[in-house]
Amino acid sequence: MNGYSLLFAALALAVGAATAQPPDTYATDLGRVYGGYQRMLALKEACDTALPAARAANGKAFALWQAQHQSLIEDLERRVKSMVLAASSDKDDYVRNIGKYEGAILLERKEYRDTLLGLGKEELRDQCQRMPESLNSPAADFAQIYAAELATIRKRK
Repeated sequence: MNGYSLLFAALALAVGAATAQPPDTYATDLGRVYGGYQRMLALKEACDTALPAARAANGKAFALWQAQHQSLIEDLERRVKSMVLAASSDKDDYVRNIGKYEGAILLERKEYRDTLLGLGKEELRDQCQRMPESLNSPAADFAQIYAAELATIRKRK
């Protein structure tokens, strides 16, 4: 289980306690898919830092990838906010909780970016140079990669 899955599992426990519902795989699967998106962002950030010459090409490819996944990304973000709302007792608690969870997500992304930057220069450079091609491949199609998780997530409105 990655850091995002753990974060969302903890949130699921809070939601379960707040709503008297047992935790399920929804939060874990949401964490896995949303974590995948955050890792994509971290890779782009690492490449922008490590290989500035590829920034324009990678930025264009990433923007296209994001546009293709826009409705999914928006749905994931809505679902994360909905889970935080369900775990909150009132509006003030929600504001505190959303800040806490968004901060934890950003920290996880920064740690992953730093891990990527810690790779050997050749390895990271190769990944960054292949980014446009990779983003256009089936390996970056979240509907395929996360089909099982998305099926679980979409069972809940």
